[in-house]
Amino acid sequence: MHPPEFLVFANDAQLAAIWAGMFLALAAVARVAEARRVRRARIDHVGWVPWTGLFLVCSVIGITLLALAAKGLLAPGA
Repeated sequence: MHPPEFLVFANDAQLAAIWAGMFLALAAVARVAEARRVRRARIDHVGWVPWTGLFLVCSVIGITLLALAAKGLLAPGA
């Protein structure tokens, strides 16, 4: 199995932007899961996943990667 063409010829900025998108998507999933957990019917079923912390960590990593990738993506000749 060969990797996709857009990953083989991607530069570092493009790879960072792809990773940023994945982290931000995971942060969005964690945010939705936290909202579902808050609206649950039985308050005594707490759950074990720290969705808020996971959301914050993934958001910070994703935004940082996106900011670092933006400079390389917007540079002339990239």
